[in-house]
Amino acid sequence: MKLKSIFIAVAGLLLTTGCNSQNKQEVKQQKQSTMNKSIVIFFSHAGDNYAVGNIEVGNTKIVADYITEIIGADQFEIVTHKYDGMAYTPLINLAKEETRKGELPEYEGDVDLSQYDTVFIGGPVWWGTYPQVMFTFFKKHANDLKGKTVIPFTTHEGSGLANCVEDVKAAFPGANVTKGFSIYGHEVRSNKAKVEKWLKGLGF
Repeated sequence: MKLKSIFIAVAGLLLTTGCNSQNKQEVKQQKQSTMNKSIVIFFSHAGDNYAVGNIEVGNTKIVADYITEIIGADQFEIVTHKYDGMAYTPLINLAKEETRKGELPEYEGDVDLSQYDTVFIGGPVWWGTYPQVMFTFFKKHANDLKGKTVIPFTTHEGSGLANCVEDVKAAFPGANVTKGFSIYGHEVRSNKAKVEKWLKGLGF
């Protein structure tokens, strides 16, 4: 009887261990599935930038790539060639005029946001908010982010988040917009850890 009881106990232990292992695997798969439903929407300006000079890859693009690498998010880059080759001073003067007039420059391509639960929105701060080309995207997708989590982020040289979070809330009133994240443009290449810490704090 004692030997039979031992066999039953061992069998039960193995069954429990197997179930726990399966449950852990299911949790892992669910987490991966959730992460795959994230996307980073961003605009990034290469070329002449304040504090970092003439760069081949824009500051915001680097942050977007960090997010993609860390959590496995998809990406959609808002691309316009309107600012290609412009020196810093003419660029900021043009950006100021666009903001003043509320212009909506065209961008290339588009993306279906219906499959995503979490949408990161990032860009540099130009005259107190995101570049106007991003507002073109916002207007086109104004009804596509209802019920989704929207996470704004910026690269800047002293403006922080500026009015970006408020402007995203206004553009997507049905979305759950978080408080946002900002990082200096001149530190994005050497401070990936800051992005990792931010994402960890969000639960990724």
